[in-house]
Amino acid sequence: MMTKPAGLSFPASSNVSRMQPSSTLAAMQAAETLRAAGANVVDFGAGEPDFDTPDYIKQAATEAMRAGQTKYTPTAGTRQLQQAIIDFYAGEFGADYERSQVMATSGGKQAIFNAVVTLINPGDEVLMAKPYWVTFPEIVVFAGGVPVFIETEETGFLLKAYQIERELTPRTKLIILNSPSNPSGRVIPPAEFKRIMELLTERGIYVISDECYLRFVYPPAEVFSAASLPPELRRRLCIAGSFSKTYAMTGWRMGYALAGREWTQAMLKVQSHSTSNPNSVAQHAAAEAFNGPQDAVGAMLAEYSVRRAWLLDALKEVPGLTCNEPEGAFYAFPNISGCLKGTVRTSREFAQQLLDEELTVVTDGAAFGCEDYLRMSYATSREQLQEGLKRIKRFAEKLH
Repeated sequence: MMTKPAGLSFPASSNVSRMQPSSTLAAMQAAETLRAAGANVVDFGAGEPDFDTPDYIKQAATEAMRAGQTKYTPTAGTRQLQQAIIDFYAGEFGADYERSQVMATSGGKQAIFNAVVTLINPGDEVLMAKPYWVTFPEIVVFAGGVPVFIETEETGFLLKAYQIERELTPRTKLIILNSPSNPSGRVIPPAEFKRIMELLTERGIYVISDECYLRFVYPPAEVFSAASLPPELRRRLCIAGSFSKTYAMTGWRMGYALAGREWTQAMLKVQSHSTSNPNSVAQHAAAEAFNGPQDAVGAMLAEYSVRRAWLLDALKEVPGLTCNEPEGAFYAFPNISGCLKGTVRTSREFAQQLLDEELTVVTDGAAFGCEDYLRMSYATSREQLQEGLKRIKRFAEKLH
């Protein structure tokens, strides 16, 4: 009689075994678990707006369901959504995309995944600036590529062309740019972005521009899309966009990619065998998001601006913390090196003890490639910001 071997583990593929779980999702899960247990949690971990999806977008989804738009769509998305994306980029940035260069995806994350796996072969190097969004290196690892990290702390996490140039090798095939940045909130100025693209074009390097936080930029910084660059600088460019943050549509899972025809066709091949097409009703809502009134976007940005100003001032009162000013997105990325002492020696230990002692959720900087930092989302209410900073200050004072 055969017996089941004790301790049999799942034989995960080598690519998946090398991947790390998402620390940002882990922080969200920790907060949810505590809330479910009745704890009074303050959550600075979530990377999603605390606003509801605007009513006109929800109404469009309702109308789509009633009209029976609940079937498969083309892999690249509905003609309506493709045209809405094209019109938006033409109107906002003067870009001249065609339907063969546009595809809808199940969130901006899928756009990045499609772009990486269609381009990268085992051993290809992919550049990304530190701090990086946690998913960037893991997608590269899944594709068999080699993540190469660009140090930017010397410039306050503002990526410069010369920093990229010194990391280029004959094996460099792709760079992933992210402006406004998650987690630092830094925004690459248009002139510097153009210099970066000129360098990469000259070297024949492909580019993914993650523009998830495109519209959330605080003056005097400028809203900028790589789509506004001259066509000769966009030949090896893929723009990954998302409706999640701008329109508070995180749960709708709607994103898109803009790239050259050949790259788009390759991405469509991958998507046709993975998710097929994005949700049909969500596509209708996303088209209305671009076509409809944009007042809600301005209102969200105005509120984030107030929260940002308050948070930056409040962080100055926390012993051991310093923070660069974020020009975009809705994150602060404070340096906590002044608090790393005694039983708290790493950002992960800081985050865990803060959670244990003060029921306050933050994401450790090590997850983004920067050990001495924390990511704090201010996409939460002013009341939660005030209570959370009170707890963080109390915790930091104990460490001094």
